[in-house]
Amino acid sequence: MLSLLHIENIAVIERADIQFDPGFNALTGETGAGKSIVIDAISAVLGERTSRELIRTGAKSALVNAVFTGVSGLGWLEENGVPAGEELLLQREIQGDGRNICRVDGRLVTVAQLRELGRQLLNIHGQHDGQQLLDPACHLGYLDRSGHTEGELASFREAYGALAELRKKIGELEMDEAERSRRVDTLTFQIGELERADLKPGEDRELDGRRQLLRSAGKLMDAVQTAQYALSGDEDGRGAADLLAEAEGAVQGVARYSDRLSQLQEKLSQLRCEADDAVELLRDLEEELDFSPEELDELEGRLDTIYRLKKKYGSTVEEMLDYLERSRQELDQIQYADDTIARLSQKLEKAREEAARRAGVLSQARRRAAEALQTRVQEELRQLDMPKVRFQVEFAPKEGAWGLDETGGDEVQFLMSANVGEALKPIQKVASGGELARIMLALKNVLAEDDGIDSLVFDEVDTGVSGRAAQKVAEKMAQVARKKQVLCVTHLPQIAAMADTHFSVEKGERDGRTYTRVERLDRAGRIEELARLIGGAAVTPALRRSAEELLDQAEAVKKK
Repeated sequence: MLSLLHIENIAVIERADIQFDPGFNALTGETGAGKSIVIDAISAVLGERTSRELIRTGAKSALVNAVFTGVSGLGWLEENGVPAGEELLLQREIQGDGRNICRVDGRLVTVAQLRELGRQLLNIHGQHDGQQLLDPACHLGYLDRSGHTEGELASFREAYGALAELRKKIGELEMDEAERSRRVDTLTFQIGELERADLKPGEDRELDGRRQLLRSAGKLMDAVQTAQYALSGDEDGRGAADLLAEAEGAVQGVARYSDRLSQLQEKLSQLRCEADDAVELLRDLEEELDFSPEELDELEGRLDTIYRLKKKYGSTVEEMLDYLERSRQELDQIQYADDTIARLSQKLEKAREEAARRAGVLSQARRRAAEALQTRVQEELRQLDMPKVRFQVEFAPKEGAWGLDETGGDEVQFLMSANVGEALKPIQKVASGGELARIMLALKNVLAEDDGIDSLVFDEVDTGVSGRAAQKVAEKMAQVARKKQVLCVTHLPQIAAMADTHFSVEKGERDGRTYTRVERLDRAGRIEELARLIGGAAVTPALRRSAEELLDQAEAVKKK
């Protein structure tokens, strides 16, 4: 669970430390005081998308730290080599240049890693989540999550992927006769042009090196010949190699008389050998530089041919050879397209049957999940003061030739009837704002039962709820909080009164700047805050008595 949240320079919050407790934690305050900024800070430290615009004006960076307890069983920790302890510290610093520095227990991680971990620690349900119920495209996702159909869905997607790949290959081979003839002519010409060039891997680099050598052959030949003369000499004089040999012979005869003469003889012998090696190297270079002008012309012509081909088929000889091989394969496919299409069509039919079979398995799992979801949601809604509501999951086959897409073969939407005698209709057409809020809360509670996440955050999900319905929503949140930690931002006194721990978020001004502070309330403070929620800015003794009575009633309900 989330035990401590530290915030620095997030919007109007300069600095705040909030210690959350197990059970039901409520945050209340005036509109615009900064309650949702606390939720934004939690989202940020969990790796969700944020912006440098969140940084408080005048600050260079913003920082959020969060301490979680009871996290020893998280798979992420083992996968990323983080030892599991009693506490887990998450940190995220948002800098003014847009960079983020994220740490888990002091170890640097990426934002993506932080987000992956965050989604295993806490779920945030925002005030706009209810709008997802108005989009039937979201309904299938809710159903799959409630039914844990991940295995069946993955199996279907594997088969569907194979089916789509076969269909793509057949589509690439199916073309009209004129288009096929044009493509055959093009490929035949390109293959012939590349085959006549008889390219060799690395040939362009080798030829370019030889050309550079030949273009500088005159200067190089002069240097080689001068070096040869210095080492070998000619009829008019002796070279360094001969002189070194003579010196070696002179010392060799007397080397036995002195260790120093012996060492000198070895040194002269080494120099003479190296001079002889250098002479041989110079002779080899002289042979390489001995060329005819025709060789350079031929080499230039070959490189021009390769350059011209590069403009059409690739930037290197290797790329051109790869293009040649692909063109040969494509030509074979086109020339034997009818046979290939017939063969692939047989595979396609088998793949379609397999995908349809797996889609059927997935659909059966979804229908079982739908029955369970209907029962559980209706029970939740009865507890939320909607006893007459009927909730149903409607199935329809996918449209199209195959009746399949990457999600399977089912079209799903949620239907409801809130009043006796009324027909079931799409939820987006008949549900009021308050009904949407309670249906979303019911769905969230059902989905949260099995997700293994210990902390839930509700950000003003009670919008549109009042009166008796608000009391039922409060009691439902208190019930959820018996098994999980609940953090709730609310404007409703009924919900705030039901909390185990109550925080007030207040905004004020100091030295021309706006500041927000978060204060943990005792019983007296709670009575004042509840009175404000009930009656507005002017808190009267009568409102305080009503607030105290509401708090007593909430405590009595929780004791039951």
